[in-house]
Amino acid sequence: MAAMNAFNMDNSHTGDNHTGDIHDLQGLADGAAIGDVNLAQFERALRVIPGGVNSPVRAFRSVGGTPRFMVSARGPYIVDAQGREYVDLVASWGPAILGHAHPAVVSAVQEAAARGLSFGASTPAETELAEAVLARVPFVDKLRLVSTGTEATMTAIRLARGYTGRPLLIKFAGHYHGHSDSLLAEAGSGLATLSLPGSAGVTEATAAQTLVLPYNDLDAVRAAFEANGPDIAAVITEAAAANMGVVAPDEGFNAALTDIAHEYGALLILDEVLTGFRVSEAGYWGLDRGYTPDLVTFGKVIGGGMPLAAVGGRADLMDFLAPTGPVYQAGTLSGNPVAVAAGLATLANADEAVYDRLDVVADTVSSAVSDALAAAGVAHRVQRAGNLFSFVFGDFTAALRTYAEVQSQETFRYRPFFHAMLDAGVSLPPSVFEAWFVTAAHDDAALDRILQALPAASRAAAQASPS
Repeated sequence: MAAMNAFNMDNSHTGDNHTGDIHDLQGLADGAAIGDVNLAQFERALRVIPGGVNSPVRAFRSVGGTPRFMVSARGPYIVDAQGREYVDLVASWGPAILGHAHPAVVSAVQEAAARGLSFGASTPAETELAEAVLARVPFVDKLRLVSTGTEATMTAIRLARGYTGRPLLIKFAGHYHGHSDSLLAEAGSGLATLSLPGSAGVTEATAAQTLVLPYNDLDAVRAAFEANGPDIAAVITEAAAANMGVVAPDEGFNAALTDIAHEYGALLILDEVLTGFRVSEAGYWGLDRGYTPDLVTFGKVIGGGMPLAAVGGRADLMDFLAPTGPVYQAGTLSGNPVAVAAGLATLANADEAVYDRLDVVADTVSSAVSDALAAAGVAHRVQRAGNLFSFVFGDFTAALRTYAEVQSQETFRYRPFFHAMLDAGVSLPPSVFEAWFVTAAHDDAALDRILQALPAASRAAAQASPS
């Protein structure tokens, strides 16, 4: 296979009893084959890294077994430390829309790195990237580059509070906006996977500044504003929820949020860290026009797989950031030249043909999985938002709309399904509460491998039991 001949590229998403931690995780393997090299890497990591991972979902706690340590990737394939190749449906959690190690992106990164890794000063490419974003998203007047999606949403919230002079924030249960303190109440992503209600270390006073409402419930939003309107700085929402599985907004929901917020003098922050430039050239907003957010956050695709994110919005708001305004934000590596080069190359090559291909692949994979599950007698629903999709296990008569509905599914069916696919050489997100990601590089050969793996995986899901 092509990926096996690819040059190597390193890829990196307890207490004192490390041995016990290893054995606990090993015991969850559900019979999955564990490569000795991956296990050795995990044992080594557990000695020096909390939980053996640098982002919780990577630990496989939701699906059991030993996490795979990846060493290279190309196109739709990724290769682990054992040398085994997988068709990848994680895509670095979104950025690899062109496929892994796309030649144009790799070349741009190599050229940028050769000129210097970081200057601690402005570069012309930062302006080029901002101009590229503004050309795709017309409601953005100005853009501030940062290093992570968490930093982008944290900055947007601080800016909203500074601009309005108000303390409170509205977010929705199951939406994940990064791991800053005020945003971890009833968050999705890793917190959903680990069944944690929030995080230790977040004070009650901080948590009290965030009002958590059920998603897709405009009556709850109106009631919150009626009770607290003068104190609410902003509503933050994922453009389409994709960190509790995929849950699209009701038609007109985002537009109505904007209207309600503006009626009370508050702002709307649209979080497109995950959806931005992935589901369309203009993100999910490009599929759901008819309203104008005040602020928007981007991540993942904007950096092409490198650490880069951004917050943008209308000029008067953005000029409230230092050095022109009183809201402080800074970062030594903000606008890092190597990351900016990767982002520019990714956006330049993510043309209409790429988005058309993403839609075709998403349709093919999601339909094939659904057909295989149905053939095995597994009740389920496919959840879609553009080319993002996920699956919920259970007998649901309509698309799921809230975090509570997503949490009510038969999560026990995903573990054997995941491991059967992994054994067959297909890498899925290691949690049922995550979106699946396709790339424009998923060709017929990659799709065939996915289709061949599905019957056995679906039978494993059908045979699963809660115990």
